[in-house]
Amino acid sequence: MSRKLPIHGVMGEFEDAREILEAAESAYAAGYRKMDAYSPFPVHGLDEAIGFQRSRLPLIVLIGGLIGGLGGFAMQYFASVIDYPLNIGGKPLNSWPAFIPVTFECAILAAALAAILGMLGLNGLPEPYHPVFHVPRFELASRSHFFLCIEARDPKFDLDEARRFLQSVGAREVTDVPS
Repeated sequence: MSRKLPIHGVMGEFEDAREILEAAESAYAAGYRKMDAYSPFPVHGLDEAIGFQRSRLPLIVLIGGLIGGLGGFAMQYFASVIDYPLNIGGKPLNSWPAFIPVTFECAILAAALAAILGMLGLNGLPEPYHPVFHVPRFELASRSHFFLCIEARDPKFDLDEARRFLQSVGAREVTDVPS
């Protein structure tokens, strides 16, 4: 008794960058929104063609930098003004110009950590397994071929319709991608 695996999507294989770019634009125009493209080198305009949105990573880095800077300043203020105040040569306890280097370094450190953690979180990493690895010819994605995968979580997805669509836009081979 064989059990049918749930499907991740349908993947079409293309020979060159022009073909996959045209196929991705056609898929987006046809209403598909949940799709991904794989290519051996960057293809100008492919990210816009499959509908990539702007990343929230710059906002995450900004918030991390602000929190780090405020934390660094607060740490110095607490140590110099509240916990262990020392009046040295009439200098004010809250001598903010002296706090600038540490505040800056804490902001940079927190922004860098936020960038790393935010990138990993937004990319869904670490992901040691992905369903497209089951496609037999997918190893060519890092060498010479281009792949467009319409995912099953797309609201418009219908298995047979997605197969026909990929064949109509010039896919050399269309393969089901099991989950």
